[in-house]
Amino acid sequence: MVTLKKMIERIITLRENDNIQVTLLAACPNSDAVLEAAVKAAARNNAPMLFAATLNQVDRDGGYTGWTPAQFVRQMNQYAEKYGAAGGLYPCLDHGGQWLKDIHTRDKLSFEATTGEVKASITAMLEAGYHLLHIDPTVDRTISGAPPVEVVVERSLDLIEHAERERERLGIPHVDYEVGTEEVHGGLVDLSNFERFLHLLRGGLALRNLLHAWPAFVVAQVGTNLHTTLFDREAARRLYDIVVPYGSLVKGHYTDWVENPEDYPACGMGGANVGPEFTAVEYDALMSLAQREADLSRTQPAIKPSHFVDALTQAVDRSNRWQKWLQPDEQGKALLELTPERRGWMLKTCARYIWTAPEVVKARALLYENLRPIMGDPHQQVVEAVTTAIERYITAFHLFNAKRYFQ
Repeated sequence: MVTLKKMIERIITLRENDNIQVTLLAACPNSDAVLEAAVKAAARNNAPMLFAATLNQVDRDGGYTGWTPAQFVRQMNQYAEKYGAAGGLYPCLDHGGQWLKDIHTRDKLSFEATTGEVKASITAMLEAGYHLLHIDPTVDRTISGAPPVEVVVERSLDLIEHAERERERLGIPHVDYEVGTEEVHGGLVDLSNFERFLHLLRGGLALRNLLHAWPAFVVAQVGTNLHTTLFDREAARRLYDIVVPYGSLVKGHYTDWVENPEDYPACGMGGANVGPEFTAVEYDALMSLAQREADLSRTQPAIKPSHFVDALTQAVDRSNRWQKWLQPDEQGKALLELTPERRGWMLKTCARYIWTAPEVVKARALLYENLRPIMGDPHQQVVEAVTTAIERYITAFHLFNAKRYFQ
């Protein structure tokens, strides 16, 4: 299978020589249904697909999906066999860096401790067969503000060097890298700092004889975040001009619900991550099924209700993860004290953290069991809803039948 670095080189050539514009899609596998839907979408559109898994989602402790890196890759391959997706699927690490796993911050790990944990996870991901590692040491919980660019570069070099040593020890022929962040952490949003980061990183890799590990992707702010959805064309074009001479392309994060996805390939974006949007689609599909179950119970009062919505709400509440999204005027409030609109937003946003909670799994299974005699396979209806959402990006990014470009 062609490496991602080779794919980036091919995308640049297609753009510069043939006026063919392609952006790669990275789906964040924040649930089993999303993973299945992304593989299904890739198969029926003959499209390559990246899977950007954070340390919170997939890690040695199982993350909130319940998958270790090896289990995640194995599940991806099982879906590939189910849907006939031959090649073109790339498991990737998203945001691999110190304190970017929530429990590292919660447990107030030292720099040495969190670095050791990240390095151990990188080794596990290499063993599992990951193709891309996002190296992102742009957070430092021991200081106020962002670490200087020089510190970000030095820590990036340390993690890349560790990965390369482990790759060689394991006899793995190649792995690609992604660097940078869409956040302001590390001071990389400013274009002068962005260029300085690339210059220092290249020099550092050269000094360590690691230029072969130059990243395929450089992440940068292109106007979108958790609360904004308009892609900045002009910023993307400026960033393209900066990174292409290095043989890399820009990758955007927070592409969820973006208003103008067709502008990504038009502006030379190499890749884009989408995550929370697909969880929201899964959530909406399940809420629709729960409403159908409520209607069914009125005509068939003998069925045992799943109480799926109650189970999900209670699991989100107990997780406490929703508290990090509280606005200043909401601090100290319980989840049920929030306005219905904000509570609904919290449930939809945080559902990805609790899909594997035992009570949610049990309620979901009963929900499906109740509806199956009436509507066939409810699970496949959920998967198809997510697949349709993914295909919106496949179409906008010109990925339909795009595997032919990379053979």
